[in-house]
Amino acid sequence: MVPVVDRRRVTALYLLLKNLRKRRRRRIWVHPINQRRRQFGAFHHLVTELRLDDDRHLKYFRMSAEQMDELLSVVGPELARQSTNYRAAIEPKQRLAITLRFLGTGESFSSLALQYRLGTSTVSGSVHTTCRTIESQMLAMQFPKPTEDMWKVIAGKFWSKWNFPNCIGAIDGKHVNIVAPAHSGSMFFNYKKTFSIVLLALVDADYKFTFIQVGDFGRASDGGVFQNSILGRGMEAKDLSVPADNPLPGSGVHGPMPYTMVADAAFPLKTYMMRPFPGSNIPRWRRIFNYRLSRARMVVECAFGILSARWRVLHTRLNMKPENADAVVMATCILHNYLMTPSQNQTWLDEAEERGNVLPAVRNMGGNRGSREAYDVRERFCTFFCSPEGRVAWQDQMV
Repeated sequence: MVPVVDRRRVTALYLLLKNLRKRRRRRIWVHPINQRRRQFGAFHHLVTELRLDDDRHLKYFRMSAEQMDELLSVVGPELARQSTNYRAAIEPKQRLAITLRFLGTGESFSSLALQYRLGTSTVSGSVHTTCRTIESQMLAMQFPKPTEDMWKVIAGKFWSKWNFPNCIGAIDGKHVNIVAPAHSGSMFFNYKKTFSIVLLALVDADYKFTFIQVGDFGRASDGGVFQNSILGRGMEAKDLSVPADNPLPGSGVHGPMPYTMVADAAFPLKTYMMRPFPGSNIPRWRRIFNYRLSRARMVVECAFGILSARWRVLHTRLNMKPENADAVVMATCILHNYLMTPSQNQTWLDEAEERGNVLPAVRNMGGNRGSREAYDVRERFCTFFCSPEGRVAWQDQMV
């Protein structure tokens, strides 16, 4: 007589054997090399020694030991994890150290894992968690909601430092390269023939970001990243507390003039955004305007230079999911504002110039045709820059 086979028992036995095989494969929770991280790992030795040398600590972590301690006090509580019977939790300070080293160099997760004697997944998880924590805990502090007084202070500094009146910021967009995400088609593919996400930023007269937007598709430039951004929609709707039109410094002849941003030719001409006159064979007064606008607009280029010189990860291809890449870029911008020290700006700019690497610019951030009112505002700026009240002594030589 042939015995009857119970399919449910056979299935249960198969699953049990499969689980047992999995358990046999993973005989250890922590690799023996990683178990000796306290004796030989970079965090417990090199990092400790670096605190005794300010210059080397700054080169390694891109910030001083005091700044790192202050940063840890902000994000540390959110990075703490509970130890288990199988493994000890990685302390918040080590998670922060790994993240800063990654942001400062762009080293691979596997390389950092070997240095710190941790698992590769632990390193990647630490970086992503820390970047998101920096964003959640520090974004509102470093990017406060704009007020009318804030815009007026920024405009005053642009006039005193960069000789452009009624200017509330310099704006630009840059590509940050990423490894092509799976099943993304050409959505992230840009005109440079690489895959990227877009970083859009508005910068004040002291190289600090006042607005950032991260994560637009690399190919989205032709659709107008600025016009679809929170900043673009807010400026168009006039709900960002921008002050009312005000006469230019020392002159009421030109009438009330709007507060405006300065941008390159990739951006649209608006009453609230000035772009240069096109072409090279243009009248002298327009060349003077282009020079004065370029002088003010270089602030945003310098800000990107400082950002990428400090955080070299931006010059690599980020090999991670787009949402994780967004968090990494956002964290670098927040830390840029947090660590901004006027006395160190030139050092970072020199490093950026020495390395020669620049983030690729985004093209066609909006339509090229401006309104009649916008053209009139630009012409009135031209007249002001050639008047005794608005001219600077060296502009004639520069054009």
